[in-house]
Amino acid sequence: MTAPSPAQAQATSTVTTGVMVILTAKAGVTRDQVMAVMPDEIRQTVQLYLNGKIREWYSRSDGRGVVFLFDAKDPSEAHAIMEGLPLSKLDLMDHEYIGVGPLLPLRLLVAKP
Repeated sequence: MTAPSPAQAQATSTVTTGVMVILTAKAGVTRDQVMAVMPDEIRQTVQLYLNGKIREWYSRSDGRGVVFLFDAKDPSEAHAIMEGLPLSKLDLMDHEYIGVGPLLPLRLLVAKP
């Protein structure tokens, strides 16, 4: 066995530069329950955006929630932020946290042969 090349070593390690958070309404939660909390939720998420914590935000095309891209170093940091928001405090949404970073195959373009 030979040692991995620098390109192979780089290709197997990743840097987390953000966290995607996918929010989905929990089963049984009504639109009215969510909408009752939305004014506070919106104010707080706008503040997170203005503070540089939320980089991007999107509505889900299925109408069941939203997707945030957080400027966070790992999923636990994004989780801590989300737990402070009204929908999370009332346990109305399920959350999925996915760390994201640079596209690893691009490192092969800059590796020496």
